[in-house]
Amino acid sequence: MNINSAKLIYFSPTQTTRKVIEAIAHGVQPVTIEHLDLTPPGARTRKLPEMHDGPVIIGSPVYSGRLPAEAVFRLRRLTGNGVPAVIVVVYGNRAYEDTLLELRDLVVETGFKPVAAGAFIGEHSYSTNATPIAVRRPDADDLRKAREFGEMIRVKLKTIREAGEVPPIGVPGHFPYKERGTLSSISPVTDETVCAKCEKCASVCPTAAITVRDTVVTDRSACIRCCACVKTCSTGARMMDDPRIRQVAEQLSMNCRGREEPETYV
Repeated sequence: MNINSAKLIYFSPTQTTRKVIEAIAHGVQPVTIEHLDLTPPGARTRKLPEMHDGPVIIGSPVYSGRLPAEAVFRLRRLTGNGVPAVIVVVYGNRAYEDTLLELRDLVVETGFKPVAAGAFIGEHSYSTNATPIAVRRPDADDLRKAREFGEMIRVKLKTIREAGEVPPIGVPGHFPYKERGTLSSISPVTDETVCAKCEKCASVCPTAAITVRDTVVTDRSACIRCCACVKTCSTGARMMDDPRIRQVAEQLSMNCRGREEPETYV
């Protein structure tokens, strides 16, 4: 098939997933690249375009071995119409468990034809100076491997005349998928003494859970603990100080120091 255009579809609160699939797209070398960012709150309700040509590269982060429920909701609104899809998950150097299988099943359900899959590493949402976890990943080596993955996809797509010729792609994982984590009613907090009221935290929140007035108010029931607000805050006012999250971060920082490498399936 001719690769005239590629559409990048992603849920990426901290931008790590976006970086990875952009590098993959550069390896695929389409003539044009379009973005469909499902991260902003409006993506929950706005009308999404149907897909009629491809390939598309669909990416999501991993939350405790599963796709984020919010990403699932938004991705399920897509209509694939048999378009070839590359599926990508990005995890924080621990494990991606059932996420790649879950994403494959989801894109098949929405009408895409998966042609390749990859699991890449990004800095963990809970990573801090005190508990570093996959800091600054994806790094240059990760992005090089993402481009090489894209080159392999390009070669495969060139051999395909029609989407109906795409053979099923196997990925690791188990069904039923692992149960989702049960932590709830936890969200980052704000140190008002250093908060600049710049509203960056509110602007990057994918669920519109943050309101900035005289103080910063977070709707805990809407927060998905992506920590985009923490990563974006320039004064260090936003932080995740719940002891349960701190304990998880400490364990991950201690037990996940070894460098995990990307895994790809073409």
